[in-house]
Amino acid sequence: MDKLYIIIPAYNEEVNIESVVNDWYPIVERIGSGSRLVVIDDGSKDSTYGILKEMAKTREFLEPITKANEGHGATVLFGYRYAVEQGADYVFQTDSDGQTVSDEFWAFWEDREKWDMVIGFRKGRKDGFRRIFVTKVLKLVLWLCFHVNVRDANTPFRLMKGSVLKEQLPLVPDGYYLSNALLSVIYARRELKVLYKPITFRPRQGGVNSINMKKIFKIGKRAFGDFMKINRIFKNENI
Repeated sequence: MDKLYIIIPAYNEEVNIESVVNDWYPIVERIGSGSRLVVIDDGSKDSTYGILKEMAKTREFLEPITKANEGHGATVLFGYRYAVEQGADYVFQTDSDGQTVSDEFWAFWEDREKWDMVIGFRKGRKDGFRRIFVTKVLKLVLWLCFHVNVRDANTPFRLMKGSVLKEQLPLVPDGYYLSNALLSVIYARRELKVLYKPITFRPRQGGVNSINMKKIFKIGKRAFGDFMKINRIFKNENI
């Protein structure tokens, strides 16, 4: 049987975290074989971690972890490294804002053996113009920097073979803030087997969406510079 680690980063999600855990926990419970739901509190200032610790008392396969605040990408990367260190056969990542639908996981799980990564693309997403704009800008930046066409590079709904993921992780800089996007690029550049499947992407289920145009511009500018530096490294290593 395959061991699955579901990785969920969380920051100030006290409004959503209980329902998100209740959505995703039955999956690891059903799969068994040492599978775990790992929710990583990224230094929240609210009661997110306290809620997780309380829930873990009655959920054997829930692992709450807390650490200093580093941002979403760095927390995802932390989770991936933790999962492969624990010997996960498969690693799945989603977010803690309730925008993804846990029932859609099983179609991904059915394809796990045939693909190195099965990744969702957000069709008809309902999380606002600004975030859709960010995704389109990111796709363009990745094309300009790496010359790869990645359908939805940063989507938080991806299932990866643990052994393949482990080989790619050393290429992602420590604490990198767009780790999912960079991993999508690495998989494309190395011509690994990737399948895109449509997923539902709902509005945030609670809490506040902090994105604004100033942040979008800042993210885009930083991403372009960082990606260009990484691309030079890739060229030197023939990736």
